[in-house]
Amino acid sequence: MKIEHGRFVVTGGAGFIGSHLVDALLARGAARVAVVDNFFLGRDENLASARALGGSRLRVYRDDASSLLTMGAVIDAEKPDVVFNLATKALAYSFFNPAGALEVNVQLATTCLELLRKGAYGRLVHLSSSEVYGTAQTVAMDETHPLLAETTYAAGKAAADLAVLSYVRMFGVDATIIRPFNNFGPRQNDETYGAVIPLTVRRILSGEQPVIEGTGEQTRDFIYVLDTVDAIVRLVKSGSHRGEAINVGSGREVTIAYMIETIGRILDYQGDVLRAPERSADVRRHCANVTKAESLIGPLATTPLESSLATTVEWYAKRLRARTSP
Repeated sequence: MKIEHGRFVVTGGAGFIGSHLVDALLARGAARVAVVDNFFLGRDENLASARALGGSRLRVYRDDASSLLTMGAVIDAEKPDVVFNLATKALAYSFFNPAGALEVNVQLATTCLELLRKGAYGRLVHLSSSEVYGTAQTVAMDETHPLLAETTYAAGKAAADLAVLSYVRMFGVDATIIRPFNNFGPRQNDETYGAVIPLTVRRILSGEQPVIEGTGEQTRDFIYVLDTVDAIVRLVKSGSHRGEAINVGSGREVTIAYMIETIGRILDYQGDVLRAPERSADVRRHCANVTKAESLIGPLATTPLESSLATTVEWYAKRLRARTSP
């Protein structure tokens, strides 16, 4: 489908990936983009560029996207062509509230699916997570890799994926699963429930030591957030992909230690790295097989890792300077 003149709802649209997706849809000429976000981790400041770019084409609903009543009202008002479900609670939240982290992912998906089943809108693009795979049994991991979730966050994401596929089989709805691997970039949360890259940058910039949990040899497939959003948009434009799960990653396996060392070099950090115990239920290896996505839309992670990491570090540095300036 064309993005130009389309109407979209983005759950979690004030969050990290969600806000960049909102920007991309508006930049490509969407007639309307509605954000539904309870601002648990989403930030109003993440929507500043969308407001400047979109004007009246952007509408923000500060509400709970897992509520069937709420989403029903939003969709009735907005009449979207596509709903992008990006709302979630961070993986780290599952260590604080394991049941809540699991349940919210399932509820968000089933709310979107029920409205889709009833014909309230035309198409669901459900954003899952590479965490559903758990530690790699084969490298690289394609979409047939078993779902071996190691946290309740990942279990909730895996259950949501299965729900999406069951609704496709039972009711023939038009729904696609996109599984992003480890995103990084501007706007990623660097506070409570933050991820390793923004936390490392914040620690160094604040005069603290960066931390490696465990050996640091655990690997991830890091992809710049703008590359992920570009892939999502291109996949939507390329066809419906009904009932498909599609990986979005770089296809490159990188250790946590390498990433922390690289951030240190960018910031000219000369100090030591603090060693901490391994995090429980931590994934040991992740690397995406992106053959499927690239067969549909061409190359994915086109931004070099080191340059996108430098851009990310500079964004956090500028933000910290703005916070601390008199």
